[in-house]
Amino acid sequence: MDDILPNYAAPGLLDALEANMVAFWRIYGAAPGCELTEGPELTRVVTGMPVALFNGVYRARLSNEGAAAAIEETRQAVARRQAPLLWWVAPGSQPAGLGDLLVAHGFAPAGSVPGMAVDLARLAPAPPLPPGFRIEVVQDRTALAQWSEVAGLGTGFPAPAIARLIELDQGIGLFPGTVVQRYLGLLDGVAVAASARVDHAGVTSPYAVATLPAARRRGIGAAMTMQPLRDAAAAGYRVGTLQASDMGYGVYRALGFTEVCRMDLYLLRP
Repeated sequence: MDDILPNYAAPGLLDALEANMVAFWRIYGAAPGCELTEGPELTRVVTGMPVALFNGVYRARLSNEGAAAAIEETRQAVARRQAPLLWWVAPGSQPAGLGDLLVAHGFAPAGSVPGMAVDLARLAPAPPLPPGFRIEVVQDRTALAQWSEVAGLGTGFPAPAIARLIELDQGIGLFPGTVVQRYLGLLDGVAVAASARVDHAGVTSPYAVATLPAARRRGIGAAMTMQPLRDAAAAGYRVGTLQASDMGYGVYRALGFTEVCRMDLYLLRP
């Protein structure tokens, strides 16, 4: 187990939040047919998915002298795959002024994402669940395919991207062979929600929280967030972190998460 952060005010929280995010996304770069570039200066994933979220630079510690070359290499990787890419600029990203440099090299500002954290002992109770709802840990490839489909549909991916996500996740495989533990929410036996969990860098983080439109506004999204956090707390983790979508921000605030940083996004299209 990593050195556990004792609370979300502890030094190193922002680095841990970023490192946990990198641990999640790098598994897609390591999947068959994808590209993973990682080292002390850069972590880049190019899957070829037509969704920018699955092609990205998730960590950058570049020198002033080497930044332009790294950006140009990323442009070439996008051109090879004909896929959009997001560059995440976190509080620890280097060099200073990286966002302006990205814009100068053809990237477009694409908003920002709040980084959030919570002390797991202070999680608010989740709302009551609808009758007939249960959460299961994904333990076989049939359930994994269901998970991928629900995660894609719940996030609004187009059909070709969902098919590719199913293929990628099958190539990645199941926990504990991969760092990601997945959860599937079922309503009356039908898969309607998904989430995932990564324990890394001293914190735990939920990912891919998604609910099918017909099952929303019933407390299911909150439950799919809470279950991974509760399981991590039982394993000894004390701090949860995440990157919040617009849709999930209010849910996470209600559960006790506090915004601790902003991560700026820059989009490059092929």
